[in-house]
Amino acid sequence: MKFAVSLSMERFSPTDSMADEMANMLTLVRMADEGGFETLWTAEHHTIECTVSPNPFTVLAWLAQHTERIRLGTATLVAPYWSPIRLAGEAAMCDHLSGGRLEFGIARGAYQYEFDRMAGGIPQQEGVAYMKELVPAVQKLWAGDYAHDGHYWKFPLATSVPKPLQQPHPPIWVATRDPGSFDWAVGIGANILSTPLSAPPSEVAVLGEKFRKAVADHPERPRPRFMMQRRTCVYDRAEDWEVAVRHSVDYGRTFENLMQNIGTVTNGFPEAVPYEIVANRANYDPAALRDNLMFGTPDEVIRKLQIYEDQGVDQFCLGLSFNLPFEFQLRTLRLFIDEVMPHFAARERSRELESNRATQG
Repeated sequence: MKFAVSLSMERFSPTDSMADEMANMLTLVRMADEGGFETLWTAEHHTIECTVSPNPFTVLAWLAQHTERIRLGTATLVAPYWSPIRLAGEAAMCDHLSGGRLEFGIARGAYQYEFDRMAGGIPQQEGVAYMKELVPAVQKLWAGDYAHDGHYWKFPLATSVPKPLQQPHPPIWVATRDPGSFDWAVGIGANILSTPLSAPPSEVAVLGEKFRKAVADHPERPRPRFMMQRRTCVYDRAEDWEVAVRHSVDYGRTFENLMQNIGTVTNGFPEAVPYEIVANRANYDPAALRDNLMFGTPDEVIRKLQIYEDQGVDQFCLGLSFNLPFEFQLRTLRLFIDEVMPHFAARERSRELESNRATQG
């Protein structure tokens, strides 16, 4: 199992400066690059300060100039906000600017607040239909001349300019929790991004089974990769779980505002909706969040990660952007690099040695 980190610039107060947010993100990404993380993922969002990323390709092109090896991924682009021609060209240009390190992650979108401003107010659930028309069109534009006559987009013969540096194209990842989208993504040769959200560890097995079924139903396709993300905080002192949980709860109430469109957003800053009106209060139980999310000392985190590896997860992604204080983000990465990743690297070396002995014997 490899490791990735999800980061976005985030402001929760007008006193938070963009200069500081940029500097913090750059520090964390450089640390992840030097520490051996496989991928850096960043999101697309609009009009909200808690995720400052109107074009993730711009952010990734910037980060590419300050890193050496880490892959640079969009997690995720929001399908209804793009046209196929523009998306194909922007992604291919970013692939060149990053030296062929782009990972192309896309989703239907999540925040109804954004859909009301960016997608004509369509229900967020309709975003999946946009995604299923958009991605194959982008693939064909990357390949050469292509004319499109679809439900959402129509255009005469055109092609992507430039073409991607990676051939035939950058790896495609589809974010989903729905069995139908698992099946569709595997069927077009895409990898899977998923998350158990705040659910118990049993949800990891549920998602793992959805992935395995989709793979089994498409024997014509090579097995894709499977990434799973959780909010993550690693700490030295066991009592620091309270800091991680407090910030996770507050961030979750902000998320509900945007997802359900039930709160106020002032000059880009969403309010955290009152606990009394959240949709599922069980998701905010402190003890459950401590146990379900990737919060813990290094030893606790190693035990939790074993569940993911057992379910066939190829890449576990540390979700660090939930208004966690910067010093906790730094400490999380440092402890993960120094104490967690070596454990899994040693396990991989051991498996390789056993495989070599079996081959030779």
